[in-house]
Amino acid sequence: MTYNISQLPTRLIMDLYKNMLKSRMIEEKMLLLLRQGKISKWFSGIGQEAIAVGVTLAINNDEYILPMHRNLGVFISRNVPLHRLFAQWQGKPSGFTKGRDRSFHFGSQYHKIIGMISHLGPQMGVANGIALASVLKGENKVTAVFTGEGGTSEGDFHEALNVASVWNLPVIFCVENNGYGLSTPTSEQFKCENIADKGLGYGMESHIVEGNNITEVYNTVKKLADDLRSHPRPVLLEFKTFRMRGHEEASGTKYVPEAMMDFWSTKDPLLNFQKYLIEKHILSEALIKQIVNEISNDINKNLDIVSSEPAIIADVKTELHDVYKSFDFEHIKPTTEVNDIRFIDAISEALKQSMEHHNNLIIMGQDIAEYGGVFKITEGFVEAFGKDRVRNTPICESTIVEAAMGLSIAGMKSVVEMQFADFAASGFNPIVNYLAKSHYRWGQNADVVIRMPCGAGVGAGPFHSQTNEAWFTKTPGLKVVYPAFPYDAKGLLNTAINDPNPVLFFEHKALYRSIKQDVPTNYYTLPFGKAAMLREGKDISIISYGAAVHWVLETLDNNPQIHADVIDLRTLQPLDTATIYASVKKTGKAIILQEDSLFGGIANDISALIMEHCFSYLDAPVKRVGSLETPIPFIQQLEAQYLAKNNFEKELKALLNF
Repeated sequence: MTYNISQLPTRLIMDLYKNMLKSRMIEEKMLLLLRQGKISKWFSGIGQEAIAVGVTLAINNDEYILPMHRNLGVFISRNVPLHRLFAQWQGKPSGFTKGRDRSFHFGSQYHKIIGMISHLGPQMGVANGIALASVLKGENKVTAVFTGEGGTSEGDFHEALNVASVWNLPVIFCVENNGYGLSTPTSEQFKCENIADKGLGYGMESHIVEGNNITEVYNTVKKLADDLRSHPRPVLLEFKTFRMRGHEEASGTKYVPEAMMDFWSTKDPLLNFQKYLIEKHILSEALIKQIVNEISNDINKNLDIVSSEPAIIADVKTELHDVYKSFDFEHIKPTTEVNDIRFIDAISEALKQSMEHHNNLIIMGQDIAEYGGVFKITEGFVEAFGKDRVRNTPICESTIVEAAMGLSIAGMKSVVEMQFADFAASGFNPIVNYLAKSHYRWGQNADVVIRMPCGAGVGAGPFHSQTNEAWFTKTPGLKVVYPAFPYDAKGLLNTAINDPNPVLFFEHKALYRSIKQDVPTNYYTLPFGKAAMLREGKDISIISYGAAVHWVLETLDNNPQIHADVIDLRTLQPLDTATIYASVKKTGKAIILQEDSLFGGIANDISALIMEHCFSYLDAPVKRVGSLETPIPFIQQLEAQYLAKNNFEKELKALLNF
């Protein structure tokens, strides 16, 4: 290998060497502990150390870096305390995830390191969000993110590069191409000769780098990072390298031809650089021995610290507490000045007043800028707040959710509009696996609201009519809001934006222009987890939410002889069980109406909760009413047949007569 150290100070040269050596020695120690059963898993980066070390030292310590599970050199180069790394891998209390996750599935805001999740692709979109925050704040910083050649096959790779290019984000996409995704060779992953060739399709600068040459890695990234700070744009770097051990230790390397292993062993990044430094009289055998002893002592000292640390004691209260970031709700009361406005106007008003209330709030979605969104909710927002804060996105729900996560990591708020709630399916992975789990895993909240225009009754068919709240009420870490009236929609949306946790905010399309109400003109908030008692009666408890609430009220208006408690849940997570239980204990009968098809819906859980907590008060079985177990049809007569609205009155009367 040819090394270029002419412009590098000796101290930096030694840091490059020592950090590679330290990474290698820690890995070798971990492999020993793995065989001893003291750690459960190890993903080796032996043979790839130059990339992690070179990239990390080439950017500033206050710039975010998003590594993979083989990039130990990132953590070493950012001086993450070894005892905390060892505790993480052994599941001890001082680890970064308190035993809740393993390997490098964590981050550290102090070190500006954001770890991966097992779904490899999302972190590239998260890097975009961090870089976007840097641009909006005028910080002139770069963000570096790692993935492997296998990860480039994921749709997130395409979406992230596309958005980064369209938005001119200063992201360095670092692809470690070691020839295999687990055992699948690159020839079975993609047809182009080099991953770097893919940059052309995004109008993106790209380079191929010798990933085992530490000075080529450092010099390339350093030059690019310096330029990107003043000329923001993304760059795709393909590092040619090789992983000398299996995907993880159980995998082995039998699938690799022996000749290939022999070839890459001659390109060892550590040993070749060490040999070169000896030739240049920067290193000597004596100095190497001294450095090895210092690192060995450091490793053993920190392992001793962790060994003496007590094991984690499981505590239910602690586990439940850490699912969400604490939120001190501030109740801002409405004024007496009101306007009679539609549901859709209340949503728009809440967004606008929240944008005025939070100068770090960004709105993202398809067609939301000049066009104002397909429902015209953000019409006029570009003129009021500018295109930096009201951002059109490509059709790429997944990476925009990821970008929202990145904005949160960088201290900003965001509202993502799903054009239709159905389309959240394309962003499902980052919602349920990244946003929902980050605070529980390592204390990083996701300050993100996802607006979900949903529901049937408008003849939109199977792909624009779902009310898919049950996809998300099942996932700990998410909050789910589903108002039925303009007053609630405005107050709850303001609260959702204030809440530092991820919120799915469902807005029924059929209510947008059909429901009007006096709504306070000022900025106000309403608490989560507080249902509304719309009517009171002794005969039965009716529990519902969203458009179905209006079906209930219509039914009761047509049957004035029925005196019922009508509970509008308003939020589904958190759920106001206290109001439900108190009502059922009073009436002795309960019926739950949801628009969603019945099986797997939230009505099932509410029914079970009532049975468990109010059984002795019941005079009849709890009744659930939902729509047909079919996709939602388009034509009016089929859609009308599908909806639970048709069956509710019959089921209500049957339960009353039980």
